[in-house]
Amino acid sequence: MAALVQGSVCSALACPQRTNRFADRSEIVTECLVSKSSFLTGARLKTCCKGGLRCSSRTDVRLRPMRCGPKKPSKPGDQSNSPESPRSSFSKGDAATDPEGIVSRIKYHANYSSMFNPFKFELKQAYFAAAHSVRDCLIQRWNDTYKHFKTTNAKAVHYLSMEFLQGRALTNAIGNLELKSEYAQALRKLGHDLENVAEQEPDAALGNGGLGRLASCFLDSLATLNYPAWGYGLRYKYGLFHQEIDKDGQHEVVENWLEMGYPWEIARHDICYPIKFFGKTFETSGGKEWIGGEDIEAVAYDVPIPGYQTKNTICLRLWSTKVSPQNFDLDAFNAGDYDKAAALRNNAQRICHVLYPGDATVEGKLLRLKQQYTLCSASIQDMIARYKEWSGTKVDWNKFSTKVAIQMNDTHPTLCIPELMRILMDVEGLSWDQAWGITRATVAYTNHTVLPEALEKWPMPILQTLLPRHAEIIERIDKEFIKSLAKMERGTKLEEMVARMRVLENVERDEGSKKALEKPNPAVVKPSVEPYEDVKAKRDGTKKASIDKKTPVKLEVMVRMANLSVIAGNKVNGVAAIHSEILKNEVFRDFYKIWPGKFQNKTNGVTPRRWLAYCNPELSAVITKWLGSRDWVLHAELLAGLRKHTTNQDFLKEWRLAKYVRKQKLAGFIKERTGYVVNPNSMFDIQIKRIHEYKRQLMNIMGVIHRYLKMKDMNPKERAVKYVPRVCIFGGKAFATYLQAKRIVKLIIDVAAVVNEDPDIGELLKVIFVPDYNVSAAEMLIPASDLSQHISTAGMEASGTSNMKFAMNGCVLIGTLDGANVEIRTEVGADNFFLFGATVDQIQGFRSERAAGKFTPSKAFEDVKKFIRSGALGKYDYADMLESLEGDEGFGKADYFLVGKDFPDYVECQERIDKAYRNQESWTKMSILNTAGSSKFSSDRTIHEYAKEIWGVKPSLVP
Repeated sequence: MAALVQGSVCSALACPQRTNRFADRSEIVTECLVSKSSFLTGARLKTCCKGGLRCSSRTDVRLRPMRCGPKKPSKPGDQSNSPESPRSSFSKGDAATDPEGIVSRIKYHANYSSMFNPFKFELKQAYFAAAHSVRDCLIQRWNDTYKHFKTTNAKAVHYLSMEFLQGRALTNAIGNLELKSEYAQALRKLGHDLENVAEQEPDAALGNGGLGRLASCFLDSLATLNYPAWGYGLRYKYGLFHQEIDKDGQHEVVENWLEMGYPWEIARHDICYPIKFFGKTFETSGGKEWIGGEDIEAVAYDVPIPGYQTKNTICLRLWSTKVSPQNFDLDAFNAGDYDKAAALRNNAQRICHVLYPGDATVEGKLLRLKQQYTLCSASIQDMIARYKEWSGTKVDWNKFSTKVAIQMNDTHPTLCIPELMRILMDVEGLSWDQAWGITRATVAYTNHTVLPEALEKWPMPILQTLLPRHAEIIERIDKEFIKSLAKMERGTKLEEMVARMRVLENVERDEGSKKALEKPNPAVVKPSVEPYEDVKAKRDGTKKASIDKKTPVKLEVMVRMANLSVIAGNKVNGVAAIHSEILKNEVFRDFYKIWPGKFQNKTNGVTPRRWLAYCNPELSAVITKWLGSRDWVLHAELLAGLRKHTTNQDFLKEWRLAKYVRKQKLAGFIKERTGYVVNPNSMFDIQIKRIHEYKRQLMNIMGVIHRYLKMKDMNPKERAVKYVPRVCIFGGKAFATYLQAKRIVKLIIDVAAVVNEDPDIGELLKVIFVPDYNVSAAEMLIPASDLSQHISTAGMEASGTSNMKFAMNGCVLIGTLDGANVEIRTEVGADNFFLFGATVDQIQGFRSERAAGKFTPSKAFEDVKKFIRSGALGKYDYADMLESLEGDEGFGKADYFLVGKDFPDYVECQERIDKAYRNQESWTKMSILNTAGSSKFSSDRTIHEYAKEIWGVKPSLVP
């Protein structure tokens, strides 16, 4: 009998099969009596049909019918069978994956793996038991994956990110394992509904916004496309914060996602690395040594990430911090000094308490840097340990970059550059030139925005105190870079370039050092930096600083992390075409001039599995029916086939019905979360993203107020003619210390309280703020959307990914030519995107016009501001918020984000939307064409580009 590839498709799906067992091996072989061929259904299948017994010698293993026969021909653009991206021979038979077997495994975990009363089986217990049963399946695949990677010693990418916004894992895992139906049946047999069970899972509080969600989409695609990869992050105990909303606005309370444990993680107590802070460095015969200070440990917690239709399952490794038990001061404890007894432990644990702790204080800055260094140091040590283990007896450091690629997701992991240098030089004994060459060949940098908070700068005094060895390395990188610049430029031009491009900012030079820069090999004066203790003492008032009023105040020396990332990285990429051009022409123009080949664009993407197939099953079913298969879940380019059906009335009706079902579900969700009742026949207009002035939620809510005021000036008949019923939905978190963003949240809540209770308006206009926006909320909101607003000031949104998710789900967008909006509009068609607002090339001119006093706001804009000031929304004083929109110049004034400038165009665009929505057939076609044009924005495409053009990694299929 000829052996067949497991998972290939048979023309006779229900062919009779016969099971045989070889006496000399534990594999099960199935023979198809139709094709007279056989294949292995799974090596060493260990689960008995009668329960969760792990017994490889049993012969009564229950098998699901397998598919055999000739392989399907590849579709155009199908990479699944190409040499570059092979597909795994996928089998559901590697565990008891029929409903009966799943029931047995869930029962087993309910009794033996749960922290609940075994005599009950309530929803929360059902979730934990189901999750552990899925994890069993993932662990075997996971072990097989990394055993295969070790055997092949393939080059792997290591993705470092301060955020991974995973969302719920249960539905995603069983979706990628293609076991959703089986789990639904199993849970029904046990008296529960899968949807209700899945809702018991809290979102993992490991991120906040698009940065973290992008990282999670990338992990899904890396696993699905069979690339060797690791994700590295921190295991935050309390996350960013849980957002509570009441009449007074936003309130922050801690997340409790780990309160009952996280069933998807596995503590790796054997994977633990030392992390050092403070201390001092000194010269030894072998080089530099870093001694003293504060020592903690980083412990690995691993989360398996399964791919879709493949056995490949990769790892998200999260670091948690602790100290050795020997650091507990028992004498102090027995003496009653409990704080001192646990001080070291508390300091260590604090590092992984909260995502993005406030950094307005010196202590806050120290904590943020501790977080970033912990991520970088533990991850680099882990990579090096693995490289040495997999290299065998002979370690060739010159080949390190041929096996290891490091991607820094924004500037937060920048410290991996000096940390890799430190280990290579101080621990492994390499020279500076060797270590620098390896580092530059290994590290790449993704920039995510041009805003200051993304282009991080840290005070050198603090860095010198916390990480003295790294400060020395950074100083030398700065020095060597200036030397290289001096070979290209001379004189005044060199001075200007050095000031803009060097790693260190605000470094003073005397006349002698300025002259040195004009020489071929300039000597760089070491920055004059005060010790951290002196800086802190001055701030605390414990030490008087002598200040000569005639002498200009010295600016603090800062380390520019983005400049360091560009200098050290072998590649630098933006995340949308327009954003990458801004990086090359504005933000990093000097670097682009000398290293044009270093800069690339990698437009972001989102996984179509979580963000369409799983979160929108109704629309997915329609897509599958009309495309003829579910192949689009893996090959998003097939969605373009929907275009040919846009004239079919049956298709249009099914599409509208699927959208309506999701709107009904969202209406129920809104009532549960907010108490407000909304009509699913209304247009659902949604803006969900981090609250920020540049994202212009303020423009949106001011537009809602304008609509409300115009409605109030009309009689009921005029309103019905002019406006379609609309539910304006907002969601997003404002950082706890970002007062202007919190004022915007308060304004939305106040507008909702007035509009939603106005009997004259009724269902014609509703305003909703969904509290505690997260991935699970997004999975409810996005599939139900009719219109979504992506209205950032042009040139300020690097890409955005929610715009891609909305378009993929058949939502029509209103937006500016910013970020990925530009490419989405091209792909879906200009007629299917509502465009307004100033363009990137106009922004500076409009700001200059404002500064010259030549801007006159529209009457509509002034009327909205007057209404806000009138007290009609309550007693809250919005003066500070409104003053940001007024004046011609000054910090925090003069409408920097051009809300007033774009407002008339925005209002006119909204009027066009009302007219378009009245024609439901035309609107449905626009919706379909958005989905049909969304394939470019699959993260699978993005990852293929990173792998080929930046990382140099290839798929490595688990057999």
